[in-house]
Amino acid sequence: MKLEGTHDIQASRERLYQCLTDPEILQRCIPGCERLEKTEENVFAATIRAGVGSIKGLFTGTVRMEDMRPPEHFRLVVDGKGTPGFVKGSGDLDLTETGETTTVHYIAEVSVGGTIASVGQRMLQATGKMMASQFFTALEAEAKARATDSPPKHGFFRTALRWLSGWLRRRFKQK
Repeated sequence: MKLEGTHDIQASRERLYQCLTDPEILQRCIPGCERLEKTEENVFAATIRAGVGSIKGLFTGTVRMEDMRPPEHFRLVVDGKGTPGFVKGSGDLDLTETGETTTVHYIAEVSVGGTIASVGQRMLQATGKMMASQFFTALEAEAKARATDSPPKHGFFRTALRWLSGWLRRRFKQK
């Protein structure tokens, strides 16, 4: 399965790259992430509660950051498994700054197997896009927070409102 997209975030490229490589911030932003701990340089152990439709479960695995070129690019390699199946994949993130906005372009190849794969490609892609949107919405809140601020809260309704306002901004900016 291929996932691809772009998100515009109101933050500098340096600040955004810092957020994207900080495990504490990532744990708060990744939907369903219960644990993200550094095990070695640029390698993390992760526990994520996720699902598609009625098939849900706990996944454990590793996330590795490669090909790091601060503040413009890095590659993520993910390998996880759980009761509903497995997820393996890799993706590239490229950051381009235009004024006060940074555009994140991502492209990923993901393999999903087990029970979770039985829900079908369309549903998997829709869930992947929804999770990406939730992630980037929470990431923008983190990037806007100053280092001295307490971390922003990412409750369901707040995340949904941020996503909706971002979607409306993008939708009407394109017309």
